[in-house]
Amino acid sequence: MHEKIIILDFGSQTTQLIGRRVRELNTYCEIVPYNKFPLGDDTVKGVILSGSPFSVNDKDAFFADLTEIRGKYPVLGICYGAQFLANTSGGKVEKGDSREYGRAHLKTIKNSELFDGISEGSQVWMSHGDTITVLPSTFEIIASTEDVAVAGYKVQGEPTWGVQFHPEVFHTTDGTTLLSNFLNICKMKRNWSPASFVETTVAELKQQLGNDKVILALSGGVDSSVTAVLLNKAIGKNLTCIFVDHGLLRKNEFERVLKDYEHLGLNVIGVNAKDKFYTALAGVSDPEQKRKIIGKGFIEVFDEEAHKLKDIKWLGQGTIYPDIIESLSITGTVIKSHHNVGGLPEKMHLKLVEPLRLLFKDEVRRVGIEMGMMEHLIKRHPFPGPGLGIRVLGDITAEKIEILQNADDIYVSMLKEYHLYDKVWQAGAILLPVKSVGVMGDERTYEFTIALRAVTSTDAMTADWAHLPYEFLAKVSNEIINKVKGVNRVVYDISSKPPATIEWE
Repeated sequence: MHEKIIILDFGSQTTQLIGRRVRELNTYCEIVPYNKFPLGDDTVKGVILSGSPFSVNDKDAFFADLTEIRGKYPVLGICYGAQFLANTSGGKVEKGDSREYGRAHLKTIKNSELFDGISEGSQVWMSHGDTITVLPSTFEIIASTEDVAVAGYKVQGEPTWGVQFHPEVFHTTDGTTLLSNFLNICKMKRNWSPASFVETTVAELKQQLGNDKVILALSGGVDSSVTAVLLNKAIGKNLTCIFVDHGLLRKNEFERVLKDYEHLGLNVIGVNAKDKFYTALAGVSDPEQKRKIIGKGFIEVFDEEAHKLKDIKWLGQGTIYPDIIESLSITGTVIKSHHNVGGLPEKMHLKLVEPLRLLFKDEVRRVGIEMGMMEHLIKRHPFPGPGLGIRVLGDITAEKIEILQNADDIYVSMLKEYHLYDKVWQAGAILLPVKSVGVMGDERTYEFTIALRAVTSTDAMTADWAHLPYEFLAKVSNEIINKVKGVNRVVYDISSKPPATIEWE
């Protein structure tokens, strides 16, 4: 087992970011709810307390009993975490004169191993309404800014620190240095890497699965592909992958993906189920209804194929760490239920195997590259499970899917050709249920509108519309209108998430 840092989550939007920064420093960490510290786990070497949407003075504020933690492990409190430590030790936290939000600069730094290599004037990012006004007698100020007297402190006689800024965010210039210093204080070995993950996971899978047989639903996406290759490394021919063509994939994707999987030496069954899905979706316009029909249809096809195989004990899934964290909502409410193929394990009486459940998306990609997978499989943009079914707004027909496939293919191919594909997180075309008047040659036309979407993001929690060059958009628009029969207008979506979502449905 890897030695680890535990991040106690008090509900901050940036808790996942703390985890990712620590992992980037080749150190394994786990995010757990604020009240679920794994007592007795001797692989824990240090603890980070996250920020929170609450004030420590709120009656509903999250409270953690730290008596088994403080003094036994190095502790770093961030923002709410720092205020919580001060408040529960006899200090005072009060509402600031104004909400301290945005850039600030460290004015004084006392000699402290936490601030090693960080100089005065270094930019930090503040985001809090409260501020520590009175420090407990054993707490010593080690950093201040122009407006915040206690920007950082150290507790005398115990390895506990607090900072009122966010070292995990991009705007804190030396945030990575600070987190790295904390890992040094924890004496972390820094041996968490894609190679070590592959080695230990393959060994664990061999032990967990023995000679059992596993089935896995492939989607062509990064997560399921990396899961398949990992399982294949561990159990070889005992893994059977099923790739269902629901008729809502991108142009030629079914054939292309099957060819890719062949290269990887995977045992894949390809199922053409287009007609089944088109029939079930006929006349349905409601997005939620479409998702349900596609999900149900997928389970039926998968179940049917699985029953042709003998002695299957396990279902493999490409669940990744953000899915797990969201499912473990600290307030006890589930934000999203995460089963990529919802309901399948129960229906088929299978046990679940999820080899990527502790990885962030960028780590999944690095693991894929470590295992020698082709770059286009690893760098592929996220693509929704219901596929083009939720990119054809309104009811779905085979004709509309073909129009969208052709437009989307031109768009994605041109993004690659102009070296823009890797600069955006996700891109795709959407067929709008709107026809408009146009002119082609001397004729008046009345045809569909295609909307193009491209966003930049690091984790899909938030996303900004990609500022693609006008010349490029002009060329794409021209190409689509000239080559795709049934389209006479192209528009570009300039909405960010929030308030919009990445997909339109």
